[in-house]
Amino acid sequence: MSRLSRRRLLGYGIGSVGTGVFSAVPGLLLLYYLTDVMGVAAGIAGAVLVVPKAWDVLLNPVVGAASDREAVRTGRRTRLLLIGALSLPPLFAAMFAAPIGGAGFAAAWCGVAFLLAASAFACFQVPYVALPAEISEVPAERGRAMAWRIVCLTVGILLAGGAAPALSDAAGGGRGGHAVMGVTVGLLMGAAMVVSALATRWIPARPGPRPLGLVAALRAARGNRPFFALLGAFATQSLAVAVMLAGAPYIAVYRLDDHGLTSVMFVCMVGPSAFAVPLWRRLAARYGHVGCYLAAVALFAAADAALMPAITSGSRALVLVLTALVGVCYAALQLLPLSLLPETVRADAGRTGQAQSGAFTGIWTAAETGAMALGPGVFALILAVTSFHSSDLDAPVRQPGSALTGLTGGYTLVPAALLLLSVPMLLAYRSLAAAHQPTREPLPDAA
Repeated sequence: MSRLSRRRLLGYGIGSVGTGVFSAVPGLLLLYYLTDVMGVAAGIAGAVLVVPKAWDVLLNPVVGAASDREAVRTGRRTRLLLIGALSLPPLFAAMFAAPIGGAGFAAAWCGVAFLLAASAFACFQVPYVALPAEISEVPAERGRAMAWRIVCLTVGILLAGGAAPALSDAAGGGRGGHAVMGVTVGLLMGAAMVVSALATRWIPARPGPRPLGLVAALRAARGNRPFFALLGAFATQSLAVAVMLAGAPYIAVYRLDDHGLTSVMFVCMVGPSAFAVPLWRRLAARYGHVGCYLAAVALFAAADAALMPAITSGSRALVLVLTALVGVCYAALQLLPLSLLPETVRADAGRTGQAQSGAFTGIWTAAETGAMALGPGVFALILAVTSFHSSDLDAPVRQPGSALTGLTGGYTLVPAALLLLSVPMLLAYRSLAAAHQPTREPLPDAA
């Protein structure tokens, strides 16, 4: 197959602007919206974020199998992509537009809206993640597509995390400001996803040779041990990032005394990723994907741990510098596992004789979705255990020392520990990939 044009690469990658927005904004702002705007208790707010995503974890494999069946029949995955892209924006806006009412009603409203939005997102995200394995027969071209995707994902996360809090503040904050933010960001997200769904119609999806039901697809995927080792590492790292995202507004408000720093911290974390992706891609080509992956995880954990004394001392400059270092490592934690994923999926076709990208990506996105949803829940649990006091904007409260210690440790030490926990899984992946049945297209670092 010929070299992919930049137009086609951009057409695929731009969808990640939308997925980046949805991945970042709820984790960054929804917990804070519930506890500090709507006055919902931290434990209940955490449940609101976790329960809808628990449903999504069950839904994603179903969507993956459905995507494969559609691809067998039509040779494309476009229909599901468009369903998700068109239905997500209004549901996203509803998440931040709870009508005036008590905290209980606000929690129920946001929970239902989040569940429906997450379901719509699954319809887009699952087939979208399956496309890199089908975009080219050449591993290097699949790697280029993934690099474009991660850069666009970084742009989406940067826009969401940098612009969404600022947009809410500019619109007056509180209920009204969050509602304006939800509508505006939702429209931007939907536009990027629709454009990508239409721009990727040329990609031939050839799973099969026969369509599989959900149970059969999961049974076929079960024997791919390298895939599950890689998935375990990625999901654990995603949980670490999700905990940090949920904690950022609390660090800005209660430790650095400036809610406006939420956007600045987010830009410092995500901004370097756009420039670091090409660097990590070159390093991986020279030194190996897994070796660079392990180095990035270790450096991320070290920078995370170093943030604890920096935040406690109130040194904003040091906090922002360390956050930028985290951002450089975050680029690797996005690029490298997602570069290994399509190669792991394609290599497994030699073992089973059945190419089912949708089934694998359904499992992958289910684990990622669950981890990203669990992150705010973990942080909410830390707040609840350390006696954090919820409030609304009209009646702010002073937090006890235990809550300040808890939210600082939850932002720094807890993610660092999770990152280190993923290291044995990465080492297991390297061993399993090397021992995996060889195919015509060896996995990166498998030799």
